Amino acid sequence: MARRIDVTGAGGVRLAAWEFGDPPKTDPENRAPGVLLLHGLMGRASHWASTARWLSERYRAVALDQRGHGRSDKPPRAAFTRDAYVEDAEAALEQLDLAPVVLIGHAMGALTAWQLAARRPDLVRGVIICDMRASALGAASQREWGEWFKAWPVPFATLADVRKWFGEDDPWVERPNPARGEFYAEVMAESPDGWRPVFEPEQMLSSRETWVYDAHWEELTQVRCPALVVRGLDGELGRAEAQEMVRVLPRGEYAEVADAGHLVHYDQPEAWRAAIEPFLDALDNQSATPDD
Repeated sequence: MARRIDVTGAGGVRLAAWEFGDPPKTDPENRAPGVLLLHGLMGRASHWASTARWLSERYRAVALDQRGHGRSDKPPRAAFTRDAYVEDAEAALEQLDLAPVVLIGHAMGALTAWQLAARRPDLVRGVIICDMRASALGAASQREWGEWFKAWPVPFATLADVRKWFGEDDPWVERPNPARGEFYAEVMAESPDGWRPVFEPEQMLSSRETWVYDAHWEELTQVRCPALVVRGLDGELGRAEAQEMVRVLPRGEYAEVADAGHLVHYDQPEAWRAAIEPFLDALDNQSATPDD
């Protein structure tokens, strides 16, 4: 089951939101709590399908194709700014009636999640930050990404070629990683000359440019709800920085997943679920406890 719901984002951009499982049956006075899942740069909502189905046993779990990604619009003149991504997520929460929500974000989606939680604490009751750094990455990082996009051997003849290149042949791959190959196969679409990404690389670089030069510690200090920082042991977020993020967050917690890289929820789905479940349980118990 994959049910699409259209959402109107900032500037009128049409966004596709997805439910991958039926929420639990509840009476109208006691609706299931909401979860919004936000993918990373180049990702799409379907990357969250397994997590969303698991979550749907107890939540109304919705994953959003963010602007420029998946089935959402990719207007050539649209804004690909931090504010636009945050405003899109805010619009999705309000139009889908998910608040107060738990935001779960991977990479760029995690940055969007904590920026929205800082901006609109009334909409957010918890945040899960998966493998996203708060420090500035700088101009060298942006140049490396530009060169990396140019190295892609597009169009790919088959999806098997996509899986092999991103899972084995990509110079950024240190050792074979089938999960990485599957991750990128999910963002390819067949065209007359072969398989190409469903996004425009230039839009991805434009999106990335709006955060790589800045540090994002100040927004973390403004996140008042409980927040869980999750890292893969072989991911992009180092342990020292992750623990500093936890220290800066007013109600921060820490978890790590062994044998996982940047794509934590793809590399080790069961361990990922085990890492976030205690945090979700504590949030739900807190919500169920009546105020004194």
